[in-house]
Amino acid sequence: MTRLLMTADTVGGVWQYATDLAHGLTAAGMTVELAILGPPPGEAQRAAAAGLTVIDTGLPLDWLADGPAAVEQAATAIAALASARGADLVQLNQPALAIARFDRPVVAVAHSCVATWWDAIERGPLPADFAWQTGLIARGLANADAVVCPSRSHAAAVQRTYRLPRAPLVIHNARDRAAADGALHDFVFTAGRLWDRGKNVATLDRAAARLGVPFKAAGAITGPQGDRVAAGNLHLLDHVGDDTITRCLSTRPVFASAARYEPFGLAVLEAALAGCTLVLSDIPTFRELWDGVAVFVDPGDAPAFADAIEALVADPQRVAIGHAARERALSYSPQRQIGAMIALYDRLLPATRWVAA
Repeated sequence: MTRLLMTADTVGGVWQYATDLAHGLTAAGMTVELAILGPPPGEAQRAAAAGLTVIDTGLPLDWLADGPAAVEQAATAIAALASARGADLVQLNQPALAIARFDRPVVAVAHSCVATWWDAIERGPLPADFAWQTGLIARGLANADAVVCPSRSHAAAVQRTYRLPRAPLVIHNARDRAAADGALHDFVFTAGRLWDRGKNVATLDRAAARLGVPFKAAGAITGPQGDRVAAGNLHLLDHVGDDTITRCLSTRPVFASAARYEPFGLAVLEAALAGCTLVLSDIPTFRELWDGVAVFVDPGDAPAFADAIEALVADPQRVAIGHAARERALSYSPQRQIGAMIALYDRLLPATRWVAA
């Protein structure tokens, strides 16, 4: 039976990605262990990982570390852990960790990074603390046996930013949720790391001031480094559990995201799976994934967001429009994701190592 050591963190969407993938791979016959970096999992996060082996390493998360030495030490510790646990291969959801010498194949998954984030929302040279992180990520990506990104647009950005000789392999993220069956409600919903300037919640807050329906926003309002969202018109739900988000989506509100930076967007996928209509910022990732089933708006144009939302709330075809989004969402299935990851592992491991259930 193939043994996989996978790193994860609890700060953003990587936790959902890692636990969902680990459950799927376990069902397919692999033994998966999650090595956690950064803050330990909370109660709800541990519940999501029930049945999985979770190793709370106490090691720093790369983009929260106070310098390159801490990341280098964490990378060395993860390589030693992989050896001690008898892993056949390692999946690093923090590519900088691949700077260490691993004696087994390494898959680096580039979910996001400070350099591509900066390029999407700022101007000028990288700050010093971003520059050293980018240097470590560049080394890690160069060392990895395979690099994966969740969308073609992010893969292109990663290849360009880090001057990779080949484009990363694209394997879309996935979620598995039932269609919503609640009565249709007239409100707007968004979710994610609200404190992250890349999510551009300020535009949604300005749009909310122009709307005649409530606008609810779920997600952490304060970041691990003290960043905090300022919103006077949104109804902030703060960091809530999956059950609350599921209840909100079950009534198929209009879902809006004004993100300027989004390598994939699990929150959009969850909304589409519920049959919500989508109003999204016109950025490459969203065009790639949702063109034809969403309304696209310039990320800085709050009046246009308000107009698009009001039009969808009043549209008699709203249910049908949401159904089209759901049909697209179903193509980003866990089965396809798991199959693609297993195919990648197969290419990296000797054939005798893999025994499917």
